[in-house]
Formats: sequence, structure tokens, C-alpha cells
Amino acid sequence: MNIIIYLVVAALIGWVASIIMKDRKSILVNILVAIAGAFIAGWFISPLLKIGTINDAITFPTMLVTLLGAIILIAVVRFFRRR
Repeated sequence: MNIIIYLVVAALIGWVASIIMKDRKSILVNILVAIAGAFIAGWFISPLLKIGTINDAITFPTMLVTLLGAIILIAVVRFFRRR
């Protein structure tokens, strides 16, 4: 049951990140973007803010950190696609 909740939250975070960055993709891509964003946030953002990601627990602050990681991931991918 926890994996289902995790995937639903990841899909919502990826969907919000794609809306913010105006980069509409499928639900599967949104989930992957959020999960990869959580790992990116875990390496770079979490140590600075001392807040975990959705990989640790699903709370509002961890969802915001994961959202920031997903937005950074979309921006980096978009940067390298334009080159």
C-alpha cells in the first residue's frame, strides 16, 4: 500500500512541476521526473535545508523539496535539449 501512495504523490509532484515549467508529459514521465527529482533534491537541496525528500517521508516540506528537485531536473533537461 505504501508504494501506491508513493507513486500517487510522485505523480502529483511531477504533474505540478510540469505545469510550472510548461512541459506537459504523460503520467509515467511525471512519476519518473518526481522520483529523479527526489534523488537530485536529496543530494543537493536536503543538506542545505535539512529537510528530507519524499523518499524519507511524505510530508508537506518533503513534497516541496521534491518539487524543487523535479523543477531543476526539467530545467537541466530542457537546457541540454536546446544545445
